[in-house]
Amino acid sequence: MSDDQALLEGNLDVYVQGSGPALLLAHGAGGSVEGNFGLVLDDLAKDHTVIGPHYPGAGGTPVATKPLDLDELADTLVASAVARGHETFTVLGESLGTTVAVRAATRHPERVTGLVLTAGFPVADPVLAHAARLITLLGRTGEWDEVARLAFLACLSESRLNGMSPAEVAEGAAQVKASMPAGMLDHFDLVSRVDVRRDLTDVTAPPSCSRRPETVWCFPRARAASARESREPR
Repeated sequence: MSDDQALLEGNLDVYVQGSGPALLLAHGAGGSVEGNFGLVLDDLAKDHTVIGPHYPGAGGTPVATKPLDLDELADTLVASAVARGHETFTVLGESLGTTVAVRAATRHPERVTGLVLTAGFPVADPVLAHAARLITLLGRTGEWDEVARLAFLACLSESRLNGMSPAEVAEGAAQVKASMPAGMLDHFDLVSRVDVRRDLTDVTAPPSCSRRPETVWCFPRARAASARESREPR
């Protein structure tokens, strides 16, 4: 680990709960451990040590001083688990966190023993990439209401969005605005740049699946080819 990575790991706000085999969490862009996994944290902690590092600018972790790098982020999340005495672990990723989890698995195959990827994408499709760029640009000009609306819409599948009323969309955007972390723009800047399609054929972790209506990703290598073709951004 580089000096910068060691400094970042030391500054991470890390949620830890439970006991048993380690489960490392990788949250989504503009999210947090509690925000993305809060409904299942207690259940997960019944038979796992849940370790949830917050990315720079999320939770109590300081905002990054340079653009986020996927390799560094994956390495520091792994280091946060190792620093707490866990040599091997499953990684559960949500949204942007799926790319962090996949990169962690290919950079640290001796440590990552399983992957659970939910609401993920190997690379941002044109719609998500454009939304991420708009979020970044609007945030830099202080248009936070529009940032919240775009971020909310970017997290929904087309079928779910079509079933919502304008009032429900407005309420969802307001909730997003109230919970936006300081590092949100850095997170979405990374969304627009990540690409783990080549990593997928190198994943060797045992199979794990997370089923949601939007997406199901299963690993390891035997299913990597089909996962590589997935373009589902939600």
